Formats: sequence, structure tokens, C-alpha cells
Amino acid sequence: MHFLRALFWVAIGGFIVLLAARNWHDVTLNLWGDIQADIKVPVLMALLFLIGWFPLFLIYRARVWRLRQRLDSFERQQLTARTAAPESIPAEPE
Repeated sequence: MHFLRALFWVAIGGFIVLLAARNWHDVTLNLWGDIQADIKVPVLMALLFLIGWFPLFLIYRARVWRLRQRLDSFERQQLTARTAAPESIPAEPE
């Protein structure tokens, strides 16, 4: 199974490299005013991907962190409830 996963990622990587090599052209971006920037198409695509991915990644990590904090708090509560000394139960008179 690891071999198939590695083969899949190698094939995806090869496809991306081939696509980037075939589209290695300059694109002129018109920024504000009369400022222009020349950038290669694959670099532009990678930059746009990261701009879209990074905020979602931060939201995901924040949710995981918050859930982990809540789980740790709950586990601490359970631990203190278990370790609390149980009240002594009076023995029944015979």
C-alpha cells in the first residue's frame, strides 16, 4: 500500500513538473497605478494556491487546537473526579 501511495505522489509530482515546464511563460500583472510585474505562470499558480490554502489551514489548525484544549480540560476534570477521595459509607449495623 505504501508503494502505491508513493507511486501516486510521484505521478502527481511528475505531472505538475511537466505542466510547469510546458507553461513556463511570462505573464504581466497590472498592479495599482502604472506598476507592472512580470511573473511566470507556474509561480503565479503556486502563489494563488497558497493564498487560498493558507487561511483555511490556519482555521483548521485553530479548530484542532481548540478541540484539543477542550479535550484536555475534560480529561483533567475526569481525573480529578476519579482521584477525589470517596466518601466513607457507614457500615450497616448487624
